[in-house]
Order: sequence, then structure tokens, then C-alpha cells
Amino acid sequence: MSTNSESFHGIIPPLVTPLTGRDQLDQAGLERLVEHVIEGGVHGIFILGSTGEAPSLSYRLRRELIDQVCRLVSDRVPVLVGITDTAFVESVNLAKHAADAGATAAVLTTPYYFPAGQTELTSYVRNIVPELPLPLMLYNMPQLTKVWFEIETLQKLADMEGIVGLKDSSGDLAYFEQAVGLKSLRPDWSVMIGPEAQLPRAVELGGDGAVAGGANALPRLFVDCYEALRSGDQVKMQELHQRIVQFQQVYEVGKYASKYIKATKCCLSLMGICDDFMADPFHNFLAPQRRQVAEILNQLDVPVSQS
Repeated sequence: MSTNSESFHGIIPPLVTPLTGRDQLDQAGLERLVEHVIEGGVHGIFILGSTGEAPSLSYRLRRELIDQVCRLVSDRVPVLVGITDTAFVESVNLAKHAADAGATAAVLTTPYYFPAGQTELTSYVRNIVPELPLPLMLYNMPQLTKVWFEIETLQKLADMEGIVGLKDSSGDLAYFEQAVGLKSLRPDWSVMIGPEAQLPRAVELGGDGAVAGGANALPRLFVDCYEALRSGDQVKMQELHQRIVQFQQVYEVGKYASKYIKATKCCLSLMGICDDFMADPFHNFLAPQRRQVAEILNQLDVPVSQS
């Protein structure tokens, strides 16, 4: 398999995992969600990431989700699958399942729980890449994993053809700029930003787009902003980016760290796309919070089906 034939760019939503109960996929909601984001013009779909609550899902459900998303997408856009796990073998097994289902690439953070040193992390990636049947995008998420893919480590790993890029969710634009600089070693790498409101600056620095959680709910807004950036239409870009910033208010509803996922699922529920059931240990927003989210969507002229 050629690992550099697919260049990832644009807006790739980290898809929520629609659920109707513990270990139960919201099948109809998933289909509506996939169609919603593809109709919104997204350039790919990323499943089993943080927004997808991946660490809270059973291995059975993760495999079911992979199968269903690949079937629903049917090669219309690339499908990236998060394979992060505390166990090396489980990551490899999930990547093999994703490849068999027709996924395009795998995505891997630094292993969580036990914080790895950079030497250990380098060996880990060098050991896992040859075992994977898919191209690999690295995922820098130090807030949740406690460990960075440090720039020097990425430099050392740049000789591995199977690695095709980086998603950076650190929020550190100085780090992001250094990561983009690694394209001098790997011009084929895709470097994507995680924090969606940083999209304009990320593209300005030479990044390739955003893995934007808000694109679950408002895919066309993020796609149009990206396209305005690429075409140099500053007026349109600023207008659209202001709406993206306004949308960020939904992430301020609630008081726990899980509020980002809760808010995204709440938006989708209010829009009639999928259920907002959360994987344990989280709970969905209650009526007062739902009303707050609905009001923010109303201000953005987004129709909601309930309050």
C-alpha cells in the first residue's frame, strides 16, 4: 500500500459517536450525521478520537462504529480511525480491522495513563508503524495523554514513510509552527490544527486545515471559512470566522471538562441529527444547559427541533 497517495487537508470533523444507551450505537443517528457532514462539504471524517469518546467505548462497539462509518461513507471522503489504546496489540488489532473495513488511515496519540519518555515514545512508534496496514497520522494531545510528541521526536520519526502527518490539539501555535516546519523534511506530511477557532492562523502558518469538532454540527461554516482562507478572501473569511468564534460559546456551557463533547452532542440532538447519550462516566446536558445551547444556535440562525 502506498502511504503518501492521500494528502489530508481541509475540514475533517472528529465525529461524535451517537449512542442510544450503554454500548449501543444510534444507527439512524449515525447515518444522519455522516450524511450531514458530507453534504456540508467536509474533506474527511475522523472517528474514535477524543470527541468520539473512544477510550470509553468497548472494543466491540469501536469495531461496529468503524464498519458502519466505512459502509455509510462508501469512499466519498477519507475515513481516519483513531487506534490509540493503552495496549500496543489492541492498537494494531483495531488498525487491521479498520483496514479490512475500508478505512483510509489510522490516527495515534501518545499512549495514555503511563507517561512515556521521548526515547520510549520514539521506539513505540518505530515498533508500531511496520505492524499497521494503514498510513498513520500522529496526534498530539498532551492535555489528555500527559505526553507531547516533541518536535525533536517528530524529526527523528520523519524518516518513516508510513507516517503521513500530525494532528496537533495542544493549542500552542509556536509548537504548531515548528511542526509545519517539518515539511522541509517531509513535504508530503499533512499538519492539521485541533482547536477549531485557530483555523485562520493555522492555515496562515502553512497548516493544511482543521480537525474541527464544531464541524459535526456546522460543517458548511467551517468548510466555507477554510475555502475563503485558501482563496484569499479575507472579508468573507473574517465574517465566517466570527461566526465560528460565536459558536465557541457552546463550549462554555457546563462546568466539567467533558462539556466540549456534551455541547457538541447537545447541538446535534437539538438539530434532530442524533441522540446525545454519553458514554460512562459522563452525562448529557440537562434542560437548563440545553436551553443555553439552543439559544446560541438560534443566534447563529441554526434551526433547532426542541428546547
